[in-house]
Amino acid sequence: TTRNLVDEGNGRYNLMLLAWAEGQGSSIHDHADSHCFMKVLDGELCEVRFAWPSDSEEEEKEMQVIQETHLKTNEVTYMNDSLGLHRMENPSHTQTAVSLHLYCPPFESVLLFDQRTGHKTRGKVTFWSKYGVRTPFGAISAKMDKEDYENN
Repeated sequence: TTRNLVDEGNGRYNLMLLAWAEGQGSSIHDHADSHCFMKVLDGELCEVRFAWPSDSEEEEKEMQVIQETHLKTNEVTYMNDSLGLHRMENPSHTQTAVSLHLYCPPFESVLLFDQRTGHKTRGKVTFWSKYGVRTPFGAISAKMDKEDYENN
């Protein structure tokens, strides 16, 4: 998946386009107390929502699926941490997909979860491109502002 930052909304939100290859999906993740609005612009995406795992690091348990939704072109969904965790994936093996995401407030990292055990790790938010310009090595911190980026 390529994450392409379109606008930072003066630090109040991140608006980004995500391009999904055939069969590609995200890890199970949280939203760092942010609100996520997503619209499928092309293709189809499947959202699988999970219950939060136990906070016990010693307990290994398969994560519980609580909802699965197939979203077609022009359909919209909303997600935040009070609704659980989720994974997005392109179920097609012949067609790509494109989605538009608005995160308010923006965030720099997320928690990633192992579906088999519920164990979590922290992942940094990076972008494949920012303001239509390819980022170095495909990764640039969500924290770097527009002036910093233009001067690099």
